Amino acid sequence: MTTPSRTLPRFGRGRANAKPRAGAPAADASSGHSARISLGQVFTAESSNYFLLLGTTLFLVLLGLVMVLSSSSIDSFTERQGFFGVFWKQGLFALIGIPLMLVVSRLPIRLFKRWAWLAIFVAIGVQLLVFTPLGDEVGGNLNWIAIGGYTFQPSELVKLALVIWMGAILAKKEALLGKLGHVAIPVLPVAGGAILLVLLGGDLGTVMIMAGLVFGALFFAGIKLRMFVLPVIAGALIAVTVAFSSESRTTRIMSFFNGSGTDYQGTDWQAQHGEWALAGGGIFGVGLGNSKAKWSWLPAADNDYIFAIIGEELGLVGAIVVLLLFIALAIAFIRIIRSSRDMFSKVVTGAVMVWLIGQAFVNIAVVLGVLPVLGVPLPLISSGGSALLTTLAAIGIVLAIARDSARENSLTNARER
Repeated sequence: MTTPSRTLPRFGRGRANAKPRAGAPAADASSGHSARISLGQVFTAESSNYFLLLGTTLFLVLLGLVMVLSSSSIDSFTERQGFFGVFWKQGLFALIGIPLMLVVSRLPIRLFKRWAWLAIFVAIGVQLLVFTPLGDEVGGNLNWIAIGGYTFQPSELVKLALVIWMGAILAKKEALLGKLGHVAIPVLPVAGGAILLVLLGGDLGTVMIMAGLVFGALFFAGIKLRMFVLPVIAGALIAVTVAFSSESRTTRIMSFFNGSGTDYQGTDWQAQHGEWALAGGGIFGVGLGNSKAKWSWLPAADNDYIFAIIGEELGLVGAIVVLLLFIALAIAFIRIIRSSRDMFSKVVTGAVMVWLIGQAFVNIAVVLGVLPVLGVPLPLISSGGSALLTTLAAIGIVLAIARDSARENSLTNARER
């Protein structure tokens, strides 16, 4: 098969070196003009996926910065960081993450495939550091690394590495995915082992997102649904066991099923004040910066419960806008999956979609009281540097896939013409 880089120059040289025939100039000019229009139309149609994903992402990041500034100002001041302490940190990570996303979007797809194994082993190695003296326990979860006053959540890096690795390994085994053995090995030991390390740290919310990411990758790889039955049952049993192995998690779960408000001064404090913040916003909200819940009433107002502040300050209208933005993000992912021609692109895009949209769903469901408190941030909006950087890097990979798919489809259509 002739590569695109050779096809187009050879075509161009042939046209340039050909001698004009009598009466042919008008026809040649018309033909060249027609070809240019066709290629332009195809490029524009495919590039819309790229710009939809990029535009929605940038809008969510900008909205996140505004809401982090509003929701964190009081807690930041009481912690002697000034009113803008948390905002400056988040802004710095955004200034690093957005260029990083754009750089990653220019990288060739083959590069991700080549370094997939190294990426997953490095991520697992970094995750192991939480069990060393560098590990930092936050909210009962040992899922952080603290170095010189800075903290990093290695499980976010594991998510990113899993996305790349799942895409590479499933693409390599594409012809053998109908056999259970080839699906289980090496997916089960490698992906399962990575998830187990996070589970040992007690972060059940992150484990749920990672498990969903892996199952999403398998689904978009075309794995038969009957192969999911046993893993899903086993995963559910493990999740239930871990959930009730901790007194704090057990209390939160039982409080959720018994109804919020039964332990207002304890377990239900955060959930109750989150619901009050949403209710207080009404249709149009109390106005940007005018939240009452952020005055040290609502824990994690700039992180896990930032959607409650959005609902309070921007009202139902603002909350719906956020939902629509994530729907637009999902539509962009789906369009890129549909336009992709290879297994790696479909799997990676599908896995990133399940990761981000699934995490947004869980976060919003927790704030609305549909799920018990799990400690999962809202992607691209909640404060947190490691989460923002890895999320933008993951979107950068999908943007690279969108560009590659647009180029391949353009060349295919050009050859057909």
